Amino acid sequence: MSKTLIVLNAGSSSIKFVVFDVTDGKPTALATGQIEGLGASVTRFNAKDGEGQSLGEREFDKVSGAIATHENAVDLILNWIEETLPGTTVVAVGHRVVHGGVRITTPVLITEEIIAELETLIPLAPLHQPHNIAGIRAAHAAFPGVPMVAVFDTSFHRNHPFVNDTFAIPREYYNEGVRRYGFHGVSYEYVTRRMKQIAPLDAEGRVIIAHLGNGASMCAVRYGHSIASTMGFSALDGLPMGTRCGNLDAGVLLYLLDQKGMTSSEIRQLLYTKSGLLGLSGISQDMRELEASDTREAREAIDYFVFRVRREVGALAATLDGLDAVVFTGGIGENSWRVRERVLQSMQWIGIDLDEEANHRNARLISSPLSRVRVYVIRTNEGLMIAEHTLDLLGLGQAA
Repeated sequence: MSKTLIVLNAGSSSIKFVVFDVTDGKPTALATGQIEGLGASVTRFNAKDGEGQSLGEREFDKVSGAIATHENAVDLILNWIEETLPGTTVVAVGHRVVHGGVRITTPVLITEEIIAELETLIPLAPLHQPHNIAGIRAAHAAFPGVPMVAVFDTSFHRNHPFVNDTFAIPREYYNEGVRRYGFHGVSYEYVTRRMKQIAPLDAEGRVIIAHLGNGASMCAVRYGHSIASTMGFSALDGLPMGTRCGNLDAGVLLYLLDQKGMTSSEIRQLLYTKSGLLGLSGISQDMRELEASDTREAREAIDYFVFRVRREVGALAATLDGLDAVVFTGGIGENSWRVRERVLQSMQWIGIDLDEEANHRNARLISSPLSRVRVYVIRTNEGLMIAEHTLDLLGLGQAA
């Protein structure tokens, strides 16, 4: 009987999952998949094996029974695992949780007390935290007695210097938890670990990691530790994203409130779901579609995205007192040679010289031999990072 570990990443209308074989204490991916459209008239399920080959797709509508809740989705995932991977026993579940607040800085075993604390953090991440918690409760119902671990996107950033953590507002708010938390920490931690394997000298130096995707941010890493991030109090800050605005003058919010009469709920929807690449282009939040478009709006949306990434390279390099390496990761960072090329264009002043041929084929190292600063493309693997943390915390890993 083989042992498996499931990693769940629960969003508002989707659940992503990875199934790992952990029989020998080392996680090996057996399947990845997701359920999209929870609560919608049509729900879609798809899964692939560890090599990326399709294991099937299914579609549910109102007639066949659309998947309405996270509990329904987890039940579907469990049934699919039993049908597709017979003879396995689920020994643990790892959960990606966006916010751990000030107090929770490492992966934790999930208890009712931990869930209660996570619920107090909902005001800090209103569009993510409730769904993470819903996924946890659904998994508890589906896998009674199976230990579960929460791994947090904020943990990697919790040792920032004060000046990189605070806002220039009365200090009482900082003490209450209004500070720069940073996110995408699971991805940054994985990339940092991979850097130690493939480029150990650079990994111990001054590194900027650009996690560019539908959600986008950048992180300054020194000696393997985060010291600054473009994301701040919320996942809205910093770079423009698929549908999120990124950096925004707070006066704009006052204008929307006072002059446009918008409610906080309307503003939240505007900034989280109608802005970013989608809002600027009026076409799509998908960089691939924008790159394929010949419209001025699509071109200007990409221009702004690139401009902001270039600006943050300079800012984070200043934070690091120099630069030894840059890493691109995430869906755009890993796959769009055009975006990488434009970001790194004319960056010789900071020590970057791009190898265009290597960049076009998405090579791991895309800087030229003349480049003082090395530039890498590293595929992130948040699921594996969560699985390793889960095994380590439960004492189920190889080291145990």
